[in-house]
Amino acid sequence: MIDRSAPRGVLPAAEPRGVQTVPAALPVPPRTGRLLVLATVFVCAACGLVYELELLALGSYLIGDSVTQASVVLSVMVFAMGVGSLLAKRLRTRPAFGFVAIEAGLALLGGFSAMALYASFAWLGESRPALVAFSFAIGVLIGAEIPLLMVLIQRIRRQDAGGAVADLFAADYVGALVGGLAFPFLLLPVLGQLTGALLTGTVNALAGGGLVLWLFRRDLSRRCRWLLLAVNAAVLAGLASATLLADDFERVARTAVYGGEVRVAVQTGVQELVLTGPSTGSPRSLDLYLDGRLRVSGYDEYRYHEALVHPAMTGPHARVLVLGGGDGLAAREVLRYPDVTSVTVVELDPGVVELARTDPMLSALNGRAYEDPRLGVVSQDAFRWLRGPAARDRFDVIVSDLPDPGITSSTKLYSQEFYGLAARALNPGGRIAVHAGPLTTRPRTYWTVESTLRAAGLLTTPYGAGGRLSGFVAGPDRTLGATDAPPQDWGFVLAARDQVPDLRVDRDTPALRAVSTRSLQDAARDAARTRLRGLPPSTLPHPRYS
Repeated sequence: MIDRSAPRGVLPAAEPRGVQTVPAALPVPPRTGRLLVLATVFVCAACGLVYELELLALGSYLIGDSVTQASVVLSVMVFAMGVGSLLAKRLRTRPAFGFVAIEAGLALLGGFSAMALYASFAWLGESRPALVAFSFAIGVLIGAEIPLLMVLIQRIRRQDAGGAVADLFAADYVGALVGGLAFPFLLLPVLGQLTGALLTGTVNALAGGGLVLWLFRRDLSRRCRWLLLAVNAAVLAGLASATLLADDFERVARTAVYGGEVRVAVQTGVQELVLTGPSTGSPRSLDLYLDGRLRVSGYDEYRYHEALVHPAMTGPHARVLVLGGGDGLAAREVLRYPDVTSVTVVELDPGVVELARTDPMLSALNGRAYEDPRLGVVSQDAFRWLRGPAARDRFDVIVSDLPDPGITSSTKLYSQEFYGLAARALNPGGRIAVHAGPLTTRPRTYWTVESTLRAAGLLTTPYGAGGRLSGFVAGPDRTLGATDAPPQDWGFVLAARDQVPDLRVDRDTPALRAVSTRSLQDAARDAARTRLRGLPPSTLPHPRYS
């Protein structure tokens, strides 16, 4: 017998064995019911993509190397979605019950994923296993959604399978677009990672549970309805409680990561800024972390900044450009020269600059550099700024005080193209000083930076400087005090266009605590003994930093 409910000219879809195909008794007209199912697909897809982006963002922040974390999360999740689609076949005989149970589980796992990853990092010191586990579990549940929704939408009005799949995927993809845009522009900056994930889980549970428990309630027995109501109520109660306690949890976890003297913790549009140490006393007790990595240690930051800045200042230095260095510490060293007429700091994150201006301890450490009228600030990506018209004004000295080249987001700032732009902005006889990463622990990265500078047409002099452990990711097993941290070498490269730059400090250089001409020359000889030859330069299409 021909099914007269099928669209004209379209044969009815084959009915899977054991799947209920009798039209559902709905409290609304079929057209309205169908729109409600598609709206639920839209909401659930948006929530699913938010979970995925949350795992990506938190994995990159806690573990580092965003390319690797993105590859792990995406590949595991896509594989798990396939597994979930296969497992959903067992639930097709009870699609309404199965869909509500899956959405409750997804809301619970997705909502608590950020909190669980942060807790794993804070108290166990490792979040990679938790990242993989949550990626797989959430992927399985997301993959099980569409097969069950396919059965539910066919319960409303039979149509050919191709048309039903097209409608479902259209709602799914549009929902993913909205979720993908909402995460970076709304949830992350306004609510933060923890609260944003919990709120997303709440929306997920309400949408999935509300659809079935109202629209398809007659498909459920009385016992199943009460069971699903109880489960959803428990999930929503758990998410609501966690939302209320999120700030307290974050403070406790942050104390476990950074120690007991967290004084400032700010999530900017670029990164998380954490400042530890007392609010009064010696600035040497201050530590500044950017996205969980120690960026400034007041205990010995002068070793780093003196070695980075002063060798470049031995020639002409009236006009100086500082790339990065929003903390004002490199600018402090530059401004010690009275014949400097202008300093331009190009810093991506205005939050770092604001903190360096206003925090009493950090501003004391940087010598209140931002109060000097010779200093100007540009809040922009350094690569983009060098490509723009403002960089056509030439500089005598360029100081590249940027994050470690091993951080994926910094890779383009250590590329041949970037150094070519920097060289173009140099005056004749000018110099470029580059922070090139650890010299002894990651020599391949360091010498790749040096090779990249040479490929950009610059002549180089490599050298290093000793100091406290720099750039480590904070963790319970690595919260070291100022005096018990193991020594670590910072690697630098001094470069010029006209001739190989010599390493020295002028006689009229302001008094230095850690750097002298002899120490610099010794550091250059030590660096030369570690040279790795034949390394290719790093470029934008072929980055070579790991």
